[in-house]
Amino acid sequence: MSSPMAMPELDEEVQVDVASAENLPWVCVVWDDPVNLMNYVAYVFQTVLGYDRKRATELMMQVHTEGKAAVSSGERDKVEGDVKKLQVAGLWATMQQAG
Repeated sequence: MSSPMAMPELDEEVQVDVASAENLPWVCVVWDDPVNLMNYVAYVFQTVLGYDRKRATELMMQVHTEGKAAVSSGERDKVEGDVKKLQVAGLWATMQQAG
């Protein structure tokens, strides 16, 4: 018969910072499409998301050249609202969790 092993005492606390799905931000992604004109996409970024002309044009060019761009991020409810507004304006927008 074996005797129980004694567990050593630990004097220090170990804290682990684990990124969980609950605390990662959400991202609104706009995808390139064959329908909307580049000027219209920049206009939507200005009117819906509040970007100035320069930033809206930069994001529009990223969508056009790379096929997509992350146009907003934050809490899930905020990003869901942005996606809905962009979709109502005719853009192809989705959301995903960062990470």
